Amino acid sequence: MADGMADGMAEVPAAQWDALAALTPGSTVFQRHAYLLALEEHGCAVPQTGWQTLVLQLRDSDGQLAAACALYAKGHSMGEYVFDWAWADAYERNGLAYYPKLLAATPFTPVTGARLLGRDKPARRALLGALLDFAQRSGLSSLHLLFLTPEERELCAQAGLLLRQTVQFHWQQPNAPWLDFDAFLGAMNHDKRKKVKQERRKVTQAGVRFRRVQGAQVTPEDWAFFIRCYRQTYAEHGSQPYLNLGFFRAIGRHLPEHVLLLIAERHGEAIGASLILLDPELRHAYGRYWGALHHVPNLHFEACYYQPLEFCIGQGYTRFEGGAQGTHKMARGLLPVPCTSAHWLADARFNAAIEHYLQRENLALDQHMDELHEHVPFRKAATCPAEDAGL
Repeated sequence: MADGMADGMAEVPAAQWDALAALTPGSTVFQRHAYLLALEEHGCAVPQTGWQTLVLQLRDSDGQLAAACALYAKGHSMGEYVFDWAWADAYERNGLAYYPKLLAATPFTPVTGARLLGRDKPARRALLGALLDFAQRSGLSSLHLLFLTPEERELCAQAGLLLRQTVQFHWQQPNAPWLDFDAFLGAMNHDKRKKVKQERRKVTQAGVRFRRVQGAQVTPEDWAFFIRCYRQTYAEHGSQPYLNLGFFRAIGRHLPEHVLLLIAERHGEAIGASLILLDPELRHAYGRYWGALHHVPNLHFEACYYQPLEFCIGQGYTRFEGGAQGTHKMARGLLPVPCTSAHWLADARFNAAIEHYLQRENLALDQHMDELHEHVPFRKAATCPAEDAGL
């Protein structure tokens, strides 16, 4: 196969890219051409913000696209959610440049999903080989593939990359699905069930009701309100948001079947919103962004967990991912799930040092996962979704 590099998603035919995504196990809405292109076209993931897009492509003898990977030359480590700041500091202390580095991930999106798109597994294996060859020729410090699928984990391990484990918290239906939210609560132990009911009651007593707006029903005014809420969240943390109104309107326009907006209203006034992205075919939902213009106790939990879970149960979705980190999510029925990233460092000395570090870190994470599973919120007599999934 012949390889080539494109300077952005606009240079890759959308139909060919999406066809590869459809053939790749573990591909999600975040690998769709329209999603990645919107990040570029609206100035979110561009060189000016520290993200230079590179698309590695493999073509067969007939010139057809057989495999592809979206890469970013990064000038920092923000917006990744697998933290390597200590690695960058170690490089700097030794007089070496860690940035720019190469990243294979969806910008600002800590969701497990295919990075190596290909028509079959041999094509994806060849793509990883081409990616490593490019990294070695580039002169950059390192290559990082984040939030990998099980197949990609296997391919990266076989290629000798360093594997790193992190943890997230996901909700998923057990083998005997919950028919409604009350059934889900009924599987919890008494203390956790009581806590959830109290949190929900306080939101209701504050006069808050939620309006679901899905797909093409989301209006320009809805997006304008949502962006105010989204910016407010970042302002409260003293930081600048990664995304903008143009991006959100673009995904609403090009990927409407994947959009669910939950708008909190009190006495007829919109006061908060959360954005959930959907994969209807996978029956997976992803909590992404939220914000509120007025403080209401427990509104965050209602907007980001309870309302999405009610939607998932009612619509037959089997998984809800609540984003990165957050052990507080366990009390709301989201259970620990391991996530994998893979890393290659050009400097053999640092590669060896980080390999030893990751061995200790991964062992500590395994122990942490064991401890977390001892505190699941579900009654032992009830069906435990973590056990059903073999986690």
